[in-house]
Amino acid sequence: MKKLTTIGWREWIELPEWNLKIKAKADTGARSSAIDCSSIEELAGDRVRFTIRISKKNNKYITLEAPIALRKHVRSSTGHGHDRLFVETTLKLKDVEKKVLVSLTCRKRMIHRMLIGREALAGDFLVDSSVDYHITAPEK
Repeated sequence: MKKLTTIGWREWIELPEWNLKIKAKADTGARSSAIDCSSIEELAGDRVRFTIRISKKNNKYITLEAPIALRKHVRSSTGHGHDRLFVETTLKLKDVEKKVLVSLTCRKRMIHRMLIGREALAGDFLVDSSVDYHITAPEK
């Protein structure tokens, strides 16, 4: 049996293909992962252009393009359904690096820019909900 990496309910993760380090909440109540995006624009060739806000404090943004990996109807935590686009990228947390599907959605009213859902956590991570930042250091 594979040994799982224990993480806290919140950790700093890397998305190396996007050259991005971001604070993420491990959310075992969410099936899929999500990242805060604005200006989501479908392009020709089944691609999408989207903008990620890197920091709330200093309004830093990055605009990316990626192939659309999946289109899916997702129910939010408030119970409302929305059609979302998903892209695939690599998630890196400590020694674990894996491909994950991430939905593009507006999370500007949420504390965390990204959620890591059960599908991304499965098989690699065990979440200790009593611990904040178990394997990464909180950044100021």
